[in-house]
Amino acid sequence: MPEETPRLAGKVAVVTGAAGGIGAASARRLSHEGARVVVVDIDGDGAQQVAAELPGPAVAVTGDVSREEDVENYVRAALDTFGRLDLHHLNAGITGPFEDLADLSVADFDRVLGVNVRGPFLGVRAAFRRYREQGTGGAIVITASIASLRGSHDLLAYQTSKHGVLGLMRGAAMYGGPIGVRVNAVAPGLVPTGLFTAAKDASGGGDDMIRRGTTVPLRRTGTPDEVASVVAFLLSDDAAYVHGEVISVDGGSAIVSSVRPSGGAGAWDTTAVDERSKETS
Repeated sequence: MPEETPRLAGKVAVVTGAAGGIGAASARRLSHEGARVVVVDIDGDGAQQVAAELPGPAVAVTGDVSREEDVENYVRAALDTFGRLDLHHLNAGITGPFEDLADLSVADFDRVLGVNVRGPFLGVRAAFRRYREQGTGGAIVITASIASLRGSHDLLAYQTSKHGVLGLMRGAAMYGGPIGVRVNAVAPGLVPTGLFTAAKDASGGGDDMIRRGTTVPLRRTGTPDEVASVVAFLLSDDAAYVHGEVISVDGGSAIVSSVRPSGGAGAWDTTAVDERSKETS
C-alpha cells in the first residue's frame, strides 16, 4: 500500500497565540498533518521554541495581534518564507482581570476586546486580502469559547469578546462562502492552559477549573490536543461542507440544563448520577 499523503500537505498555515496551550497544540497538529506553519505569539521566545520543535517547516514571528502592523508582519513572514498562505487559526486571546463588573476599568475592558475581537478581525481581513491576491480560496478557524454560548457574571470583558467572535465568524462566513473561503469557530470548554491557570487564587482560575471539570458530563477537563484535532479537521478538506459553524469541544458542558436536578455543571452533586451509571455498566 502506498503511504497516504498528509491531508494538509502543501498548505501554509498561520496560528496565532501559538507559544503555548491550544495554539501550540494546533501548530503541532497542523505540522504533523503536513502544513508548513507560521507560529505567531507576543511571546517571541515561546514562539521560537514551538517552531523549533515542530516536525515540519516552520517560522516564528513575534507579534501583537491587536496591531495592524504586526498582523501585516506575520503575513509577510509567511510569504517570504513559504510563498503563500492558505489556512488561519486565529487563536490568540487573553482573559482580562477577574474583577467584579462594577470594578472593571474601561482600560481593561478595551484591552481584552482589542486582543480578542480586533485581533481576529485583523487576521480575518488579512486572510481575505491574501486570498484575493492569490486568487484562491482558503479556510479560517477562530477560537471562540464556551463563554461565546452562555453567560456568567465573571470575566465580563472576556464574555463580551467571545460573543463578539461569533458575530465576526458568521459575518466573515457569509462574505467568504461565495468566493470559496470557509470560516468556522471552535468553542473550547474547560481546558486548563496558562490563560486561566495563571490566575491561581481567582474563582474560575487555577485548580478551580480541575474541580469544575469533574462535574461536566464527561467528568474531566479537556486537553489542548483535543481542541487542536477539531481545528485541523475544520481547516482540512474533510470539512469541505462545514461553514459558518461553531463546534463545541467541552465534554458536553454546553448541553447541560442548570435548572434541572440532573444538571447544573459546576454546582451539583454528581453522586446519584454516577452511582446510576455504575449500576448499568
